[in-house]
Formats: sequence, structure tokens, C-alpha cells
Amino acid sequence: MTEKKYFKQVKPFRVPTTDGKLIEEHFGLASTRAQAYSIAHMVAPPHWSEPHQKPEFDEITIVIRGRKMAEVDGEEIILQAGETLLVKSGARVKYSNPFDEETEYWSVCVPAFDINTVNREDE
Repeated sequence: MTEKKYFKQVKPFRVPTTDGKLIEEHFGLASTRAQAYSIAHMVAPPHWSEPHQKPEFDEITIVIRGRKMAEVDGEEIILQAGETLLVKSGARVKYSNPFDEETEYWSVCVPAFDINTVNREDE
């Protein structure tokens, strides 16, 4: 019998959070044990933010709805719906939604997001 060459994700892993942000990992370490990449759907509430971090992976953000701010090595970048951003491994980055509306976006990490390699700062 041959191995399937596809996997249809019907139940992404919902990452437990305490800040009101929805994180649904479709592929990655937590959901499918994939190490090469991860992809997650996220919805950040108004006025959400997370600590600075210096990840050991590239991260691509694709904004679907609303706006999202990324502070990358001290430079503030505002993303609108339909825009994307690539933040390279080793950059010091802080993601936030300082606006009054929700932000919906997808995140792709290469290699996969790993809590042990995101290197979040204490704030």
C-alpha cells in the first residue's frame, strides 16, 4: 500500500493563550510534528501585543483583515489587509495590534515555530 501524498487538516491545534489571541496551528510542531515549516491562522484582539523576540526562524505574516504592527530592529512597520511581511531569523521583533479593530492574519515560519527558539524577552 502506498503512503498518501497529502494531508487535509480539518482540526488545527488551538494554542492555549491568556491574552485573548486566537492561534490555530494547521501544520507545525504542535499540530503535525512538522519541523521544516509551520503555518497558523491568528486573530489578535484590539490593543494586543506580545514581548520582543529574536526568533531562530524566518516568519512571513499575511494580513487578511485589519492592521498589524511589527517593530523590526527598532523600525515600526504597519501592515494592512492584503499586505505581507518577511522577518528574517535573528531580527529583534515585536508584533502588536495597537488599533481599535481585530487583526486577522496567517503566519508561516521556516523552520517551524518552536517556543524554544522564539527567544521571547521578559517584559
